[in-house]
Order: sequence, then C-alpha cells, then structure tokens
Amino acid sequence: MPAVQLELAEVVRGWGTGSPTRIPSVAAASRIAAKARRAMARDIMGRLERDAGLLAGRFGLAYRVLEPEGPRVKSRYGVCFSDGTIRIRLFHATSGRPLRYSSLIDTLCHELAHLRYFNHGRRFQSLYRRILEHARREGIYRPQMPTEVPRRSLRREREARVVQLMLI
Repeated sequence: MPAVQLELAEVVRGWGTGSPTRIPSVAAASRIAAKARRAMARDIMGRLERDAGLLAGRFGLAYRVLEPEGPRVKSRYGVCFSDGTIRIRLFHATSGRPLRYSSLIDTLCHELAHLRYFNHGRRFQSLYRRILEHARREGIYRPQMPTEVPRRSLRREREARVVQLMLI
C-alpha cells in the first residue's frame, strides 16, 4: 500500500468505532492531499511516458522530455516547444480532478504531431489523425464509450474504498 494511503489510514483509523482517534488538522489534511496528488501525477506521467515512447518511436518522432503542465496554467491542455519539450495538463483547471486518460492521450498525440509540423495545417492534421488512430488500434487511446461505467459509479466505488480504509 502506498505511503500516502497508509498515512491516511493511520489518521482515520478508529473513526466511528468508539476508539480514540487523532483528527487531522486542516494543514495535515492539506499535506496528505498534496502527497496523494503528487503520487497520482507520478503514476499518470509514468504511463504517459511509456505510451509517448511507443507512439513517438512508431512515427519516427523524438521529444526531449514529457512533463506535467504547471498547476497555474489554465488556458491549454498541452504545449510542444521547439526544443522538443512537451507539457500536458493532468488535472482539470477548476475542479482539480484528474483528466480522463483518453483526453491525455488525445492531447499527447496532438503535441507529438507538433514535433514534425509546428502549425495546424493539413499535414499536421493528417499526422495527428494517424497517430491517434494508431493509438486506438494499439489500445492506448480508448475514448469513453456509452458502455463504460459512469463517473458517479466510480465515485461511489472510491468512497467505498475510503470507508474500508477507515475500518482498517
């Protein structure tokens, strides 16, 4: 179990059981949330880097580094710099929730196409569509389908897991 989950479990252990419990301060809760967000960002970036390497290699593209976009950037989902640096926003600008992985892959494919064509012309659009289609065929890009579990159900599952942590 990741350290963040263990720490959270230690904080909430005993809630509702009648045993003594240490209730976290607002600052402690903020630190725990920040740790969880950083751990989630590391996991997402690891997966994105793996998929970026596969897609870039397939199309003969070379990027220098793939980075998460800064939290203060609200006007774009991704950017590609002329030195080969690609930055992708991982979290929603207003809610702070992680973006769907399919959205991240769509953005990644867009930015990879910019490595060859630094505009949005016809050749760029064609390459972007080919990269995205290849990602779809390889199972990397899977946009939400009507048969997927709705977000509300996923939220209920997460809440159930938190309750289970509380009971540990």
